[in-house]
Amino acid sequence: MNWEQLLSLKRFGDTHKRLRKEQDETRLGFEVDYDRIIFSSEFRSLQDKTQVVPLSQTDFVHTRLTHSLEVSVVGRSIGRNVGQKVLEKHPHLKKVHGFRANDFGAIVAAASLAHDIGNPPFGHSGEKAIGEFFKTGFGNQFKEQLTAKQYQDLCDFEGNANGFKILTESRAGREGGLRLSYATLGAFTKYPKESLPKKPTKHIADKKYGFFQSEKEAFKDVANELGLIPTGTNEHISFSRHPLAYLVEAADDICYTIIDFEDGINLGLIQEEFALEYLINLVRHTINTKKYQLLSNTQDRLSYLRALAINTLINEAANNFMANEELILQGKFSKAIMDVSTYEAQIKDIIKVSVENIYQSSEVIEKEIAGYEVINQLLKSFTVAITNRYQGKPSSYDQLILRLLPNSFENLDDNLYTNLLNVCNHVAQLSDSNAILTYKKLKGTYL
Repeated sequence: MNWEQLLSLKRFGDTHKRLRKEQDETRLGFEVDYDRIIFSSEFRSLQDKTQVVPLSQTDFVHTRLTHSLEVSVVGRSIGRNVGQKVLEKHPHLKKVHGFRANDFGAIVAAASLAHDIGNPPFGHSGEKAIGEFFKTGFGNQFKEQLTAKQYQDLCDFEGNANGFKILTESRAGREGGLRLSYATLGAFTKYPKESLPKKPTKHIADKKYGFFQSEKEAFKDVANELGLIPTGTNEHISFSRHPLAYLVEAADDICYTIIDFEDGINLGLIQEEFALEYLINLVRHTINTKKYQLLSNTQDRLSYLRALAINTLINEAANNFMANEELILQGKFSKAIMDVSTYEAQIKDIIKVSVENIYQSSEVIEKEIAGYEVINQLLKSFTVAITNRYQGKPSSYDQLILRLLPNSFENLDDNLYTNLLNVCNHVAQLSDSNAILTYKKLKGTYL
């Protein structure tokens, strides 16, 4: 892979190349991507979606929206850091093509901002709930009517693939979705493969999948423009990662490691003295002991250690990327950037505490159980109504249910897979509160 192609400014529908040296510096194409994402309705719904603790009533616990904003800030810093080093190593990118260090930061920031845009309500349990509906629940009946890959898309419903669908899907008046640059779409796709085969290698890019069957051709177009390396065999489609996807992943890893831990402390799920010691171990070489000892409350101590920790890991991520840049461009770097960090042991210690005290806490588990029930009921009601209409035999009740769906469902596709996937996409775009409200309407408890 080469950086000239990887930094493509092309957008869906373009007939001519967009050259970097011809860009308006006051409104750069990569920065337009960020604006389009942040003003989208799909992004706004993240303000009421779970990051760690579902349906939290406290002000200081992160939602998907605050998490995404923080990841974009960290991603921008890592990207600019890497951009400066890449331009020093490959000076022709600046001299001949006009690229700047900030371009790398803008791409990573935009992709980071969108990285959770396809995630369902109720956190990662939302993805699992949708999958279980088709694997073992009511949706299992559709298995024989779908191809293996179509059925796998539903059984392993993936927020990353749904995000790519949201960003690129055309609809009336909005051809090409948000019409982001291909560079940003490439950086967004951490897992550039289909749902099958599952985890064919130990490469980090094969851990999950990044696009549904409905967006396969769209992703192939993006991959070909960017010059991503094909890695699939026979009829299976997969590619090497866009190098900047490693930085998006690193920004996410840094934020959820540090910020989720901070949420656990603020919620009282992790003891302050115990937790602060873990953070101090991460920043021991940069901490100003005198300044730290002057801080008199938990919030200030946490803020200080968080800032130090994130700054430390940003520099670490950028250095690790450049140390492995040649392997990354060859598609041969098989681990996440933070998995080769010199702070790997400290990071693993923090994540272990978070898993035991936050992710597996009774508060989280009880609300995830409720989320399973909500999503299962929504999917069942909508799929029954949709399939009955698809078969030309909707009941009066089905007609009422269909009115709860967006106008885009009025002209149903004649493809069962498309209809089922669109139901999943609709449910996934609901906020936590809206999902619960719709559930109450269906149960008749809203009156």
